[in-house]
Amino acid sequence: MQIEKKLDELGVILPPMAPPGAMYIPVRKLGNALFISGQVPMRDGKPLFTGKVGTERSIEYAQDAARICVENMLAAVKDFLGDLDLVANIIKLQVFVNSEVGFDKQHIVANAASQLLFDIFSDIGRHARTAVGTNQLPMDVTVEIEAIFEVKG
Repeated sequence: MQIEKKLDELGVILPPMAPPGAMYIPVRKLGNALFISGQVPMRDGKPLFTGKVGTERSIEYAQDAARICVENMLAAVKDFLGDLDLVANIIKLQVFVNSEVGFDKQHIVANAASQLLFDIFSDIGRHARTAVGTNQLPMDVTVEIEAIFEVKG
């Protein structure tokens, strides 16, 4: 339970996995790859971070949202695998940022998610990444993140 210990050291508390809010499953396994559905900054069925980044919402606000997305992602993976120590590598993140026209710092928002994964998983937390600005996300959330993880065995 090395990852659980690291989460404790970092003060990261994973929430209970939220049930899907639409017609999808949170995690799908194909071989040694886990495809994790887009995770949004929700707690107890309510969005915590909404609005567009730019003048309405700050980069720091969006970075906090991105960290919550990662926590929800890890909760889904833990629910699926039973043990986060079974994660072999974080392969790729796709980060979608609800952006005002002219906002071009999506990669800076995404850095918060990337940094948290590195802090938790060390080198296996390094990943390929795409950061995209979009004009709208479900429930007007500020960030949505999907991922591909590799699992052991």
